[in-house]
Amino acid sequence: MSGNFEEKIKNYRTAPFDARFPNTNQTRNCYQNYLDYHRCKKVLSAKNQKTTPCEWYRRVYKSLCPIAWVQKWDEQRQSG
Repeated sequence: MSGNFEEKIKNYRTAPFDARFPNTNQTRNCYQNYLDYHRCKKVLSAKNQKTTPCEWYRRVYKSLCPIAWVQKWDEQRQSG
């Protein structure tokens, strides 16, 4: 199972269609994947598990979100 998932991440090119966000404007999709990545990482780290599955969310938000937004959100997370 994990080998198959890691293969999907390796072959990842761009964000796939997500039925939760059918519109052209992908702002919500971008932000949701950013949140999902950090939640996933937090939960799996707390359980002392590998955070490899979280990489999917990171790749999706990196392909959808403008860099300036990500930097702003990172700064906000660091400041609490």
